[in-house]
Amino acid sequence: IFLQHQPVYTLGTGSDENFITAKEDSNVPVVRMDRGGEVTYHGPGQLTAYPILDLRGYKQDIHWYIRALEETIILALGEFGLEAERLDGVTGVWIDDYKVAAVGIKCRKWITMHGLAINVEQTSLQNFGGIVACGLEGRKVGCINQFLPTEVSVADVAAAVSAAFEEVFEVKLVR
Repeated sequence: IFLQHQPVYTLGTGSDENFITAKEDSNVPVVRMDRGGEVTYHGPGQLTAYPILDLRGYKQDIHWYIRALEETIILALGEFGLEAERLDGVTGVWIDDYKVAAVGIKCRKWITMHGLAINVEQTSLQNFGGIVACGLEGRKVGCINQFLPTEVSVADVAAAVSAAFEEVFEVKLVR
């Protein structure tokens, strides 16, 4: 499932609400989710993807799955000439020290839920100022268009993520 959300802050099951810094000043709703990870923002200009897989057909390993989602993002962004990477000790995908993509999942009986979010357009960043994204104090959040000479659309990125997902997970997506 690929989509762009209306503005919303989401908290993982063990998230600290103190990472929402604009509680009184914001019209953005806050929703606690049954996924891992800290607070994040979803909204227009961001591609959010919710893969549903049975990991019994892959590896029954949550860390492997998270790294595979990150690899999917890295491959997709490479299609636009971007050199994205993982950083040791933190989940997500980074370009030049800016976090451009987040991963937050849940798995029950090895069936995956929730997924990934990639900040594509500048508009995707407008409400990150109200949170400490992913609980990573002092880290910067960016969007992929800030690193490109010609902007791409969320639809362009969705197509690249679809192709990369099919490659990494050796599946054919249902469209």
